[in-house]
Amino acid sequence: MVFIGFSINIEAGKSTALVGQSGSGKSTIIGLIERFYDPLKGAVKIDGRDIRSYHLRSLRKHIALVSQEPALFAGTIRQNIMYGASEDIDESEVIEAAKAANAHDFIAGLKDGYDTWCGDRGLQLSGGQKQRIAIARAILKNPAILLLDEATSALDSQSEKVVQDALERMMIGRTSVVVAHRLSTIQNCDTIAVLDKGKIVEKGTHSSLLAKGPTGAYYSLVSLQRRPNNSEIN
Repeated sequence: MVFIGFSINIEAGKSTALVGQSGSGKSTIIGLIERFYDPLKGAVKIDGRDIRSYHLRSLRKHIALVSQEPALFAGTIRQNIMYGASEDIDESEVIEAAKAANAHDFIAGLKDGYDTWCGDRGLQLSGGQKQRIAIARAILKNPAILLLDEATSALDSQSEKVVQDALERMMIGRTSVVVAHRLSTIQNCDTIAVLDKGKIVEKGTHSSLLAKGPTGAYYSLVSLQRRPNNSEIN
């Protein structure tokens, strides 16, 4: 059992980050919102309604997920970006989404551009390239709810910064749930919830959680990540 007596309220139009050790239940929350599985007891509600009362396909039309291992399909890059978006999308919108995801330049540099075949599960592309195509797909879909599960983890630090900027622009005014190991990527979220063994142990903004000092759970996580860079030689 992952959650017992667990409750979290994610504000509409705001960004909520979920942080904590591996196995604390972060990705489980993403799975419950997407309805990949249902809780044995209790309910997941969107706009006050149990999500089991929504038609599944209609529910997912309003949700975009970018995960650590993005799902690409055998087909062209264009088809993969357009997957899940409405039918009446034109070329300029595809290109704008790719630019926003920092993907346009590498796509334009490929021999066949947007008509490049991705291969089964995107085998022809690097991890960072696949991730940016998945992010472009999410941007094009323009969802009400954006779920980011380690969305920038496969990128090098330079690409991560550009994609992070694109994601932060995309999160404005949108209900966003962000799972991240690299805490530097979630500092600007409206709310940060710290999970430990299926429970929320702290909740607040980056600055308010850091203000708790060394006894705080979030402070400890941040300190752990900063330590290698700040090691001093005495």
